[in-house]
Amino acid sequence: MPRAKESKPEINLHDPTLYFSRELSWLEFNHRVLQEALDPRTPLLERLKFTAIFSSNLDEYFMVRVSTLKEQVEAQVSRLTPDGRTPQDQLSEISDRLRPMVTEQHRHFERELRPRLAEEGVHILNYMDLSQEQRFYLQRYFEERIFPVLTPLAVDPGHPFPHISNLSLNLAVFVKDPETGEEHFARVKVPNILPRFIAFPDELRPYNGQHTVWSGVPLEQVMAHNLELLFPGMNIQEYHLFRITRDADFEVQEYEADDLLLAIEQELRRRRLGGFVVRLEIQPSTPKLVRETLMRELGLTEGDVYEVEGLLNLKDLMSFLSLPLPELKDPPWSPVIPTRLKWVGELETTSERGETETSDDFFSVIRQQDLLLHHPYHSFSATVQQFIMQAAIDPDVLAIKMTLYRTSGDSPIVNALITAAEHGKQVAALVELKARFDEENNINWARRLESSGVHVVYGLVGLKTHTKVVLVVRQEGDRIRRYVHIGTGNYNPKTAKLYTDLGLLSCREELGADLTDLFNFLTGYSRQQSYRKLLVAPVNLRDRMIALIRREIDHCNNGKPGRIIAKMNALVDPKLIATLYEASQAGVEIDLIVRGICCLRPGLDGISNTIRVISIVGRHLEHSRIFYFHNNGQDDIFIGSADWMPRNLDRRVEAVTPILDTAIATELREILNILLTDNRQAWELQPDGEYVRQYPSKDEAEHSAQTVLMHMAMHPTSPTDQPPA
Repeated sequence: MPRAKESKPEINLHDPTLYFSRELSWLEFNHRVLQEALDPRTPLLERLKFTAIFSSNLDEYFMVRVSTLKEQVEAQVSRLTPDGRTPQDQLSEISDRLRPMVTEQHRHFERELRPRLAEEGVHILNYMDLSQEQRFYLQRYFEERIFPVLTPLAVDPGHPFPHISNLSLNLAVFVKDPETGEEHFARVKVPNILPRFIAFPDELRPYNGQHTVWSGVPLEQVMAHNLELLFPGMNIQEYHLFRITRDADFEVQEYEADDLLLAIEQELRRRRLGGFVVRLEIQPSTPKLVRETLMRELGLTEGDVYEVEGLLNLKDLMSFLSLPLPELKDPPWSPVIPTRLKWVGELETTSERGETETSDDFFSVIRQQDLLLHHPYHSFSATVQQFIMQAAIDPDVLAIKMTLYRTSGDSPIVNALITAAEHGKQVAALVELKARFDEENNINWARRLESSGVHVVYGLVGLKTHTKVVLVVRQEGDRIRRYVHIGTGNYNPKTAKLYTDLGLLSCREELGADLTDLFNFLTGYSRQQSYRKLLVAPVNLRDRMIALIRREIDHCNNGKPGRIIAKMNALVDPKLIATLYEASQAGVEIDLIVRGICCLRPGLDGISNTIRVISIVGRHLEHSRIFYFHNNGQDDIFIGSADWMPRNLDRRVEAVTPILDTAIATELREILNILLTDNRQAWELQPDGEYVRQYPSKDEAEHSAQTVLMHMAMHPTSPTDQPPA
């Protein structure tokens, strides 16, 4: 009698063992950043840059993520994350994983990068190694330029322990009164208003006949060796450098705030003072008494203390990128203008009133065909910025509406909106006041825009407006036409040179109508629940993405191929991850290009063995989001502002657009294929959570996706980037 076919046991796709920790996954991303600093193939000053970025990233991580976990522990929160960890579990594992990284970073800087810099004529010196002449120079420098700025703060019964500001470098100083024999403790802040590294003049630079580009000493060492001027009549016993990090995250009670702008301004003032301390960085030589004093006064435990060998606050190394040493940097890159836009005349001041005008029509290019922009390979200033600037002065443009999440301090785009309002156009700007660490900048822009007649709104209560969209309404003959820009990155000319982002310029009626509805949702009262083409969070984005994944599952179940490629900054959402696991079990081939956090565990037999995850870390920060679904040969491809994270899908306003132009869809597939074959900057995620760097095989050439894309921008072959007929 034939044996009955055994059914496979059902797998619980919400099992915590199938998910990586969000916090630990972020640490792995920052470890990949550190590896760029360690990689000898990376130019020397670029290695210094990645060292600085690693430190800067950690500062924000402690200010926001670690501080949140500590608050949860304090509140006795025991809720488990999807990976099955409590807040205390996460803090313990963060400490265990991070300490070796920090040790590796500082050891590499002291033993490898610092000597290599000296070989190239860049000498970051220690005070103890200076000549007498150099010391005399620094003493005069201290007296004239540093001493007047300093404020020593005593700690005794009459002087309570001072407030230590966030991210500040400080000297803990012990002095002895020669008359009474009493020892006293004082704190001296290293002022961040002064240069971190004090350079010697030319006549004090040469070393043993070597060519010297720069030589100098850290500011804190100059201060430490001249303390007697701060404490006259006292004997300096010892001094020790330390640095603290405070909680800098805040929540505004939006429902209780009568004025959101004023409420955020108040919270910014609190942030400047800083919340509770979350990290203390000291040097290993710091005596036990000093260590314990600082821990007690700052309310810390041993788990909050990080010992650092050598210089503290390595993010200040970024200043050395300005040295005139091009051979120690990446080859320079100048973004190009897409061929279809090169014929558009540059803006010239021609009117009698001195106003900026143009004789050529930027909009006619968009009317001919949708245009894909890929920054920083394509110039931001000559495309997106020019689009908004021309709209601002075009007499046929009736209205401009756009979202501003982060922009630069001298934004020409904001100035263009002001110009448009002054020309009598209807201008609406949604300025997101809650963009973390850009709140103050955005408040300043909001006030200036409002004073110029721009309609400024601050978004929706309980939601951040993260979407990147522009809507231009133009009168053309007897009809109204709407032009749109839908992007993946901020309207920031500075970061547009550093981040990879995509943007779509189009005048398709359905996209224009959708953006009109979206802006009405953002600026007025609306419960818009359906859009013609756009996928919008928190309305329908997660559900639509899940439906697109399930469609690939259905194709596989019907004997057809299933294929998904998704590029994003972070993959955290448990519902989408579980659906991707289902797709893999059905046989869908899935490639994920996730720069940062990835909580999905790839390569698990019977669960995710058809899923591959790579991360690309290179000279440009990978920031674009692309979502591709094969759909049995009827490809669907999308770009937009949202990562697959609960915050993006539930607590932010996001917009993702389908690509309706077949030539652009082909171009995006080519970009995805180039990224997937990177064997220079790519790392592949393993089932155990480790990332393995990709190298070319013996018969392969080195293939950097970003280098290839730069070459393609210089030599375009895409039919969407050809001159107009």
